[in-house]
Amino acid sequence: MVSGIIEIDVHGLNVEEAVAKVAAAVQAAGNSTYRIRVIHGYHGGTRIRSGIREEFSYGREPRVKRIEMGSNQGITELILREL
Repeated sequence: MVSGIIEIDVHGLNVEEAVAKVAAAVQAAGNSTYRIRVIHGYHGGTRIRSGIREEFSYGREPRVKRIEMGSNQGITELILREL
């Protein structure tokens, strides 16, 4: 991966499917990956956004250092390491 960012689009998935897809990406991320950008949408994506934040915040996943809002409300970013 050249950019160090993995983008995952979870539109059309339910919360469980979206969390599983993001979890798989976190586990598969190599050392060059520092950020996973989850595109869940704004209007219909709030349940997915909440589910992802619940699952990957508060130290539940050791590889995720912190969670940030993306450039808009339809994106959540998982920070795996600082640049």
